[in-house]
Amino acid sequence: MSGRDMRTDAASSAAGLEGTLEIQPRTTPRTELRNREVAPWLPRVTQQHVREQSLVTDQLSRRLIRTYQLYSRTSGKHVQVLANKRINAMAEDGDPFAKLIVETDTFGSRVRVRGAETGLYICMNKKGKLIAKSNGKGKDCVFTEIVLENNYTALQNAKYEGWYMAFTRKGRPRKGSKTRQHQREVHFMKRLPRGHHTTEQSLRFEFLNYPPFTRSLRGSQRTWAPEPR
Repeated sequence: MSGRDMRTDAASSAAGLEGTLEIQPRTTPRTELRNREVAPWLPRVTQQHVREQSLVTDQLSRRLIRTYQLYSRTSGKHVQVLANKRINAMAEDGDPFAKLIVETDTFGSRVRVRGAETGLYICMNKKGKLIAKSNGKGKDCVFTEIVLENNYTALQNAKYEGWYMAFTRKGRPRKGSKTRQHQREVHFMKRLPRGHHTTEQSLRFEFLNYPPFTRSLRGSQRTWAPEPR
């Protein structure tokens, strides 16, 4: 085979590969998270709607408000918002400054967190530092709740994607730019404030005990019958 024939065969084989192979766009963990399907069993149009609405503030739905404490895995104490606008994770269980009010921002898992005692919102500036603001309408005051495999919760800032609320072992805030989801500093556990009871919510529901459903002999109609003791 001559050199000309070899070049012709190489060109034809390359053309064939070009028709069969599809060059995949480069993806990063951030784009993979954005492209991840939301509830795969839903239609694509519904998935796209859920994905878009999760990124904007919901102005129509009634906001869900919860009250709890955030227990820091590293410091062993609770996050608190002080009157001097300082934020740390050095509060004991039941401390009034550790009582947090969490407001939903969308129908997804985005929330705004403010101190019940001070009314100040926990926000993050462009340097990744946690700051307290009286007006929490900005996107820098919105966090996404992420439930991890170890059952801890991580709070990722909505404006600065990939930056998390975090505290050191001494309870001092850690810059969001130095945080990763697997680090212990970003792991929190939700706890009810001391003395906070949920009896009021439980009284709204009445549970009825129905007799168990059992089958009678084959071919006859189904009947209700008590279980043998």
